[in-house]
Amino acid sequence: MPINKIFMNRVKNKVAIVTGGALGLGRAAAIRLAEEGARVAVTDISDHHVINTVDEINKAGGEAAFWHLDVSNEAEVAKVNSEIAAKWGRIDVLVNNAETVVIRKPEHKITDQVWDKVMDAKVKGVLFCTKHTVPYMLKAGGGSIINLFSIYGLSGAGDLPPYHASIGALRIVKLMSKSDALKYAKKKIRVNSVHPGFISMAIPDGFVNALVPNEKKARKALLSKHPLGCLGEPDDIAWGIVYLASDESKFITGSELVIDGGYTAK
Repeated sequence: MPINKIFMNRVKNKVAIVTGGALGLGRAAAIRLAEEGARVAVTDISDHHVINTVDEINKAGGEAAFWHLDVSNEAEVAKVNSEIAAKWGRIDVLVNNAETVVIRKPEHKITDQVWDKVMDAKVKGVLFCTKHTVPYMLKAGGGSIINLFSIYGLSGAGDLPPYHASIGALRIVKLMSKSDALKYAKKKIRVNSVHPGFISMAIPDGFVNALVPNEKKARKALLSKHPLGCLGEPDDIAWGIVYLASDESKFITGSELVIDGGYTAK
């Protein structure tokens, strides 16, 4: 997605952390937050792609920096957050977007090492990043935590059961996030979740063909699940994140923002 040259300053002077910011939804979120005036810490384990995103933002007149971060490593999360706060003096926004590869195997073929990797990224990552961001938000007088889940955090499906199981586990974290929304509300820290539907650039290889073993029929079947008749784009999610990061959403906490082309309405 191109970076616009017109900055609207919807999140001007806020410091935002985007985990999993190398590609896809994370990259789009980092770009749009920077475009709207935030100073953005873009984190990921994929250094090359993140550096490209950061360079693109800075060349367009925004302000961003890169940190290598494995969100399942609590010590690393704490270290990176302290460095971000030292660089920019505060942390106002956390976008928990990082995840690992999607498992495309039935349960009886999955090793415990692979399973742990998925759960660490999806569950521990949210816990550790939130844990080590809240103290800085308290010092800043408030903040916004935005957790990227999935429409399958709201409903299940027959394909890729391990993936849906991990999302189900993340729903437990989401319920804890609702509790955090209540706990920190008086401190002006808001906690919300975003549930993307099928996004054209973010669909894992093989996911569509898991529905129907014919590419043309598979795509038609997937589109038929969306009342709007199309798949989403990364920016569709990124603008939702910008909204929740901005003061425009100052009266919203503990909420679930579903952006799915009507998928879950059927």
